[in-house]
Amino acid sequence: MIRKLKSGEYRLYARKKDAKTGKRRNLGTFPTREAAQKHEREVQYFKRH
Repeated sequence: MIRKLKSGEYRLYARKKDAKTGKRRNLGTFPTREAAQKHEREVQYFKRH
C-alpha cells in the first residue's frame, strides 16, 4: 500500500497490519510513486521466490 506524505514523498506500507502493533509496517520511502510501485513489485516477487 502506497501513501503520499506531506513532504511529497511516497511511503510503501505492508499490505497486512502487524499483529503486535496493529499498524502497517513501513517498507521504505521513495521520491516518486513510480519508484514505490517498482519496489512493491520487487517485494512481491521476493515473497514468492
